[in-house]
Amino acid sequence: MFTGIVEEIGTVASVETREGATRLDLSCSGVLEGVQVGDSIGVCGVCLTVTEFTAGTFACEAVPETLRCTNLGRLRKGDRVNLERAVTEGRPFGGHYVQGHVDDIAEVVEITPDGEAFTYRFRVTPGFTRYLVPKGFVTVDGASLTVVEAGEDWFTVTLIPHSQENLVMGIEGVGYVVNIEVDVMGKYVESFVGSRLESLEARLAQLEAAK
Repeated sequence: MFTGIVEEIGTVASVETREGATRLDLSCSGVLEGVQVGDSIGVCGVCLTVTEFTAGTFACEAVPETLRCTNLGRLRKGDRVNLERAVTEGRPFGGHYVQGHVDDIAEVVEITPDGEAFTYRFRVTPGFTRYLVPKGFVTVDGASLTVVEAGEDWFTVTLIPHSQENLVMGIEGVGYVVNIEVDVMGKYVESFVGSRLESLEARLAQLEAAK
């Protein structure tokens, strides 16, 4: 589990594509403090396992399903990535509950200045935004952000100056593709309530037909 508070921006040192998996070697510093093989590190919001590490890098592997469902398959040597260690006892919890399980990818389609901040507009799969509510949480490339507005196939967030400097999204421009994870509570509510509503609607339809 993660908090959505990105600790640092790392750099892709190398990408090794093999049959069945892709190895990523990432250059970084802060997230290596206390690291052990088998630990989880969020890479642009994707929970990956540390398989090797040195004083300034760690290695992890992404299987084809992960590459298909996230932006990790687009990574090349020199690209930048948001990094966060999994939550451990003693570390502050400053964002929201983030699983590191990407739900969709989205494209930055517009960036608009708003005072010292910038409003980012994303295009997503139609209907996906049923999980998003204004002032609710959304994870963008591993960063816990607040939804400003949401439509059928788009939503917006605002980046303050600190976020602009400390997130890959703030460095990239229009056309950049990000990983999106919605607040897991919304998915649980849909799973718990959705089937019951469908059953109730079916029963009401039967009663109407019987009149």
